[in-house]
Amino acid sequence: MAPKADNTETTELIELFKSLGLTQSKAAEAAKSAKSAATLKDIIQTHGLVEKNLEEKQAVLLASLAVQGAKLGEAERGYVVGAVLDGRLKSTDQVTAAVKYLEARPLPIQQADFDEHCGVGFSITPEELFAKVKEYVSSAAVQGWANLGATIGVLKNIPELRWANPLEVKTAVENAFTERFGAKETGKPKSRESKKDNASKPSATAEASTSAASSSKSVFAEGFLGRLHKVGDNPQIHPHLREQHLAATGGIVHTRFPPEPNGFLHIGHSKAIFVNFGYAAYHGGRCYLRFDDTNPEAEEGRYFESILEAIRWLGYEPWKITYSSDHFDELYALAVELIKRDKGYVCHCTAEEIYANRGGDERGPRKACVHRTRPVSESLAEFEKMKNGHYKPGEAILRMKQDIESGNTMMWDLVAYRVLNASHHRTHDKWKIYPTYDFTHCLCDSFENITHSLCTTEFIASRESYEWLCDALEVYKPRQSEYGRLNLTGTIMSKRKILQLVKEEYVRDWDDPRLYTLIALRRRGVPPGAILSFVSSLGVSTAASNIQAVRFEQTVRQYLESTASRLLMVLKPLKVTIENLPEDYLLWLEKPLHPKVPELGISKVPFTRTIYIDADDFRLEDSKDYFRLAPGKTVGLFQAPHPITCTSYKTDPVTGQVTELICRMEKGEGKKPKAFIQWVAEHKPSGSPVVVDETRIFHQLFNSENPSAAVPDFKADINPDSLEIIKGAMVEIGFWPLVKRAYADARKESEARTKKALEANAVSGADQAEKGPEDDTPKATSEQLIGKECIRFQGLRVAYFTVDKDAKLTCLNESENVEPGRKEGDYIVLNRIVSLKEDSGKAA
Repeated sequence: MAPKADNTETTELIELFKSLGLTQSKAAEAAKSAKSAATLKDIIQTHGLVEKNLEEKQAVLLASLAVQGAKLGEAERGYVVGAVLDGRLKSTDQVTAAVKYLEARPLPIQQADFDEHCGVGFSITPEELFAKVKEYVSSAAVQGWANLGATIGVLKNIPELRWANPLEVKTAVENAFTERFGAKETGKPKSRESKKDNASKPSATAEASTSAASSSKSVFAEGFLGRLHKVGDNPQIHPHLREQHLAATGGIVHTRFPPEPNGFLHIGHSKAIFVNFGYAAYHGGRCYLRFDDTNPEAEEGRYFESILEAIRWLGYEPWKITYSSDHFDELYALAVELIKRDKGYVCHCTAEEIYANRGGDERGPRKACVHRTRPVSESLAEFEKMKNGHYKPGEAILRMKQDIESGNTMMWDLVAYRVLNASHHRTHDKWKIYPTYDFTHCLCDSFENITHSLCTTEFIASRESYEWLCDALEVYKPRQSEYGRLNLTGTIMSKRKILQLVKEEYVRDWDDPRLYTLIALRRRGVPPGAILSFVSSLGVSTAASNIQAVRFEQTVRQYLESTASRLLMVLKPLKVTIENLPEDYLLWLEKPLHPKVPELGISKVPFTRTIYIDADDFRLEDSKDYFRLAPGKTVGLFQAPHPITCTSYKTDPVTGQVTELICRMEKGEGKKPKAFIQWVAEHKPSGSPVVVDETRIFHQLFNSENPSAAVPDFKADINPDSLEIIKGAMVEIGFWPLVKRAYADARKESEARTKKALEANAVSGADQAEKGPEDDTPKATSEQLIGKECIRFQGLRVAYFTVDKDAKLTCLNESENVEPGRKEGDYIVLNRIVSLKEDSGKAA
């Protein structure tokens, strides 16, 4: 029922709004608020809309404008009205974006820019929409109809679908879910389920981990990130700075990920990447990759390359790649300006003298440096001498004249510039002085018009200094906001300590899979989507996340559960001869590569008289709680037609170790076996089984949850048995087609992504090209995204595995038309990604 009019004036407004094209109920709703009703009345009368016979949809958009655009000036509001009338704005989302755009920019408006920010002209066919939805559902490892709402929410907010029709998005998601999980009714749990059925289902915790990627929306819309300021709301010392900032950014979010190129990124950095790139993407904004290259003594070219590669591997593309060194000239000019304003001075104190002036060990009263009051002209001359190489390192520094009486140590006249005798990778020997992080970071944020400077909580104390310097120089002041960092227990992430492990050969290199650097996790086979799922599931708050490594592994395991193909595999082969089958017996079996993901395809494997089982699936002594193979016992073989019974066995005459089992196939309608074991068959014509040269099993590198507390140092806590190498494991022949297909799919995806990234960054790429031959900016290449680690599978009832980079596989050579299969010179190396969950049915 429509709301009743309270008086004659309201009745007149309702009639006016109905003449615009609104229904009775919508007209009454629009008349409820005096402010928005007055705005809508003004819009109608100013633009003579009663006579235009508008469609109801346009009338609804104008009513929405009246609510959201009440603060707009008449000219700005008129611009939106025109965009609605000429059909450029077709949805309330677009009207909302238009209002925000015009709030941030004065007239006249650049139409092309307006259209881009408001989704004008956006078009996507139902086929294209469905393809994007299917791609997301697969890559995010969404499981089941329970995640329908979360999936729709995420997809409606990704940049490519920001302006898609919400109803069409919903329909496409439902169709994708039906195709993947079956009809919705069949996806619902039955009201009565046996304990056995419930036991086979993943736990709620595990299911939450799997769907974490689908809940990213809440991470950016709620909590810490949801409470961040709007673009332009960060206060400035002068109003014109805000206006210039909004003009430069177009009112959209700009973030940055600013790593120091002095080492390889680790799991903790994945959170920073997720926060900075993810927050910008969620808001349709931009994220820089800015290398903080102000310490040439510690920087190496390989670190620059690996950082970009890690970011791209995680699924993000920088809007632009910049360097702090891009701004060395500007930074130097501002340092001179700081001195001229008597807010900076050159100091010749030693480190010991500075420490003593700050209170020393006794934390006594602080004293001003003797150079603090030197004349401005003297500091300018001394700074020029620093720049010209007159001083050696440690003989002179430029300090900021802050507040030595402050309770914040980051206001005790921090160092702005120091002398370094080191050649810079980009500026070479041009500079003898280099700015510090405390001087550089906030000013580079200012130069790049960063709207949200997001960092971890150890920089809380630095915020006061950050803001002080921007205001001291009267430049645009970004807003720094701090969130809790991610730490994993049971490992170390200090670059210095990892370097020790590498140099002293406790690990093979920075990419040793026992480490938690991103290159190590990649080599181990951890999917990038699993890392993002893990980070997303933790949320973002001001509290530090100290998470056990086993929780991370559980997320990886759950992610792989619905994405990895399953192959028959035995780690420690034990020969089995089935005595009641003829020598030439051959039966080809078709098995799904995943019982719940039919699109992964099928595998064909031979079944013959000679098979191999895992040695751990047989023992000489039977017991009531043991269900696998023993003398006289019957056991099932996964996906084979009949079970087998052990009738006898052979042993090594020297060691007494069992070397072969003699079994009988039970072809009758016997009792269903209580357990099924994995196997592979011997069939030389097809190359079965595939023998693995090395299977590397990685265990925790450290024995305790806190290696840093070990005495005398963290190395005392190293687990001497953290690497186990198994020779001669066997995998079904489905391994070879999987290898070929997985690598080809990864290559195709990497080339498409790289092409898109290069096209999107064509302008910035041209800008970088103008820097000349000295520029060594790492470029996006398809090779960054593809490696042998993309070949992942579950060894059935064993673990999840990937192919290590040390492996040599001829079939991956695209220059030859090579059929899948083992070739001369091939060498197969597998890494265990994670173990499987404990199986209560597989008793020890």
